[in-house]
Amino acid sequence: MSYSIDLGLYIDGSWRTGEGRDTHSVINPATGEALAELPLATAADLDEALAATATGFANWRAVDVNARAAILHKVANHIRERAETIAVLLTTEQGKPLAEARTEVLSCAAQFDYFAEEAKRSYGRVLVRPTGQRALVLKQPVGPVAAFSPWNFPVNLMCKKMAAALAAGCPIIAKPPEETPGSTSAIMQCVIDGGVPGNVAQLVYGVPDMVSRHLIASPIIRKVSFTGSVPVGKHLLKLAADGVKRTTMELGGHAPVLIFDDCDLEKAISLSATTKFRNAGQVCISPTRFYVQEGVYDRFVAGFAAHTKQIQVGNGLDVGTDMGPLANARRPSAIAALVEDATSKGANLLTGGSRGNHGFFFTPTVLSDVPMSAKVMDDEPFGPVALMRPFKTFDEAIEQANRLPFGLAAYAFTENARQANLVADALDTGMVGLNSFVISMPDAPFGGVKESGFGSEGGPEGLDSYYVTKAVHQY
Repeated sequence: MSYSIDLGLYIDGSWRTGEGRDTHSVINPATGEALAELPLATAADLDEALAATATGFANWRAVDVNARAAILHKVANHIRERAETIAVLLTTEQGKPLAEARTEVLSCAAQFDYFAEEAKRSYGRVLVRPTGQRALVLKQPVGPVAAFSPWNFPVNLMCKKMAAALAAGCPIIAKPPEETPGSTSAIMQCVIDGGVPGNVAQLVYGVPDMVSRHLIASPIIRKVSFTGSVPVGKHLLKLAADGVKRTTMELGGHAPVLIFDDCDLEKAISLSATTKFRNAGQVCISPTRFYVQEGVYDRFVAGFAAHTKQIQVGNGLDVGTDMGPLANARRPSAIAALVEDATSKGANLLTGGSRGNHGFFFTPTVLSDVPMSAKVMDDEPFGPVALMRPFKTFDEAIEQANRLPFGLAAYAFTENARQANLVADALDTGMVGLNSFVISMPDAPFGGVKESGFGSEGGPEGLDSYYVTKAVHQY
């Protein structure tokens, strides 16, 4: 199937195309070829979007929650009906295998369905007061939202923000990545066709720093939601501070995996090697730092490397592809530099470590006995690289897992229930997976601690971030 979609901005109920705007070339990462030109928003475009969202807030917040829910369910249905078309667009412009793209698209429908119903359960409360008096605690929508999402899961992460904001009664200006506009625009068309008003959900693309500065500086925007790197998150936090904006930040990680010698070793190897290379390792919660207890270290490393060598790398649209290319031209060089640094300092390269002959490919890579001096032990590779180190004791493993300033996700494999409880308590992260890497579901909070951000997306906690709390006292 070809990459066929008209790219534009969606502002105040209409699609805006070229019309003299600057453009960004959309590239197929499997081939390096240009797919299309994406128009970029001007300051005037953003001002128009802001003015529209101010009007949209007054109307959308007054819509009954049941009516909002019905609209969001229609959006979910449209996404499911168009899932295959959207998935092909996503794979073509982002690179991930088509099976992974289908899963991501369907997760968008699940987000809209979940928040449509969860909004009906966002109750306030009545406080105990003497007869004739009342004190109420109300939840009300925080206001217009500016939402920024990245290229690794472009439709899922946009929908996490959009579904929750719309369910709570907040209009949203979404700024997804310029690398993947076809799939995100197709999702936006589902939102439009589901019945969300044009001044309630809007879509813009543009030079990231210009767009973020312009939107966040506006007094109309009351909430900022961002998923991306730690440096950019810190930058946006500073911008939001000037207007004391509500923020949710889901930033980077460098997820540790603790493999204890009492685990189901074959299960740990199979799940670890499969999950590590999902989306070519371009996942904020990707398992990366594998700390393996000495008694099973050699067997785990050998088994992991053997599984990794079987991974089929290729165009995500081809049948049999397990791992596609990296998302852009910058990534292979960055990964190669980290691997070279690690091996120069003593790490053993068990498999991989090389770039492809075309496109933005990099082979699945396993490094064992990686020294602590290697940059990759401190810097998140965000790519198809697995790092192996042995440990002796529980306390040593926890110390290594927690030593970085990041705290997004961590994992552990053990068949000892007491040890599992101790690990879950000791890991300094927002999310923990025990004998599993499945930690992202619509009904569960998703977020980190320390420099991995704060606040949650997903679950009731994610919806709450789009409300303000008001106390009403009546005498």
